Amino acid sequence: MTLPVIHRVTALDLTVRSTPWLFAQTRRADIDSHFAEKRQEKPRIWNGRVLLARNPVFREGRFSADYFETDFASFLAWRDWGFPDSEVFNGFGMGALRAADGAFVLGEMGQHTANAGRVYFPSGTPDLDDVRSGTVDIAGSVGREVLEETGLAEVDYTASPHWDCVVSGAAIAMIRILGIDMSGEALRARIEATLARQHQPELSAVHLVRRTSDLTAAMPRFVTAFIEREFSSSS
Repeated sequence: MTLPVIHRVTALDLTVRSTPWLFAQTRRADIDSHFAEKRQEKPRIWNGRVLLARNPVFREGRFSADYFETDFASFLAWRDWGFPDSEVFNGFGMGALRAADGAFVLGEMGQHTANAGRVYFPSGTPDLDDVRSGTVDIAGSVGREVLEETGLAEVDYTASPHWDCVVSGAAIAMIRILGIDMSGEALRARIEATLARQHQPELSAVHLVRRTSDLTAAMPRFVTAFIEREFSSSS
């Protein structure tokens, strides 16, 4: 297995292009059948429009890529079938919530979601709401996901000026540290209070990571690689 590679950048150049996806076209019937099965398991998932990407380039502190529009059913099949189109990747933003005492705060996805049981930072595959003047606004996507999942608004945290882009298989996670001026326990309690007021929250639990021994198999490799690097650089 290829180890994750982390690129630190200060600029994102993510252009949306109207290009077809041959995988989605040629496997349409299989994709629709697969999604119908998934809908039986999790009725709340819906076949909205999402953005995937091609042609990743890291150069001189900048990450560039070409994004294209597809449906969630095609994305889900591509993911579940082991990423058969190797030229495509899922490039998404993550807000790494970090408390004043150094603890990272992660959420566990609820059983009704497509990633049930997985534990990671607030994030989501970009969609059409994240497009601004023909480019993907990852910072805006992160802000929206953080607000939806935790109730934290941009006034509640200080965003790092850089992004750590973790390349791990068919995923590139653009992770930005969001510093919050409260302890890890207080931050977890605040998020839990927000979840308690929601009818069906995306998160089922909130986890604190203070050391590498707190990392678990439920956390994706791009998340654990990022946290391991952060802890090693601060020690």
